Amino acid sequence: MLKPLRFPRFWLGLWWLAIALTITVCLIPPPPLDLPPNSDKVEHFLAYFLLAGSAVQIYRTRAALLWACVGLVGLGVGIEFLQGALTVNRMADPMDALANSMGVLAGMALVFTPLRDVLLRLKG
Repeated sequence: MLKPLRFPRFWLGLWWLAIALTITVCLIPPPPLDLPPNSDKVEHFLAYFLLAGSAVQIYRTRAALLWACVGLVGLGVGIEFLQGALTVNRMADPMDALANSMGVLAGMALVFTPLRDVLLRLKG
């Protein structure tokens, strides 16, 4: 299921830590930043692109990548529901969920490029 990386458990643990940090950042009060309207969609896209692209680096099989893809899309949609249900300083936004999902699909598309094996090249 995992690629034959030099430290596969380390990379897998780092990926799960990134997921936990994403959940945390999305559920804590937002920092007071004066950003242009809807610029957060780029942040959503990039965060989920990085999570999905990292999964491509770690997982070897199609089944594992499919589960990672489905799980990340579910996470992106689920966090939006949680923001609406559990927080008073955030709101559920379907466009954020869409940006998350588009980021996942773009990150998973790395599997079709030479970038899919960047971590394998670090094997030495």
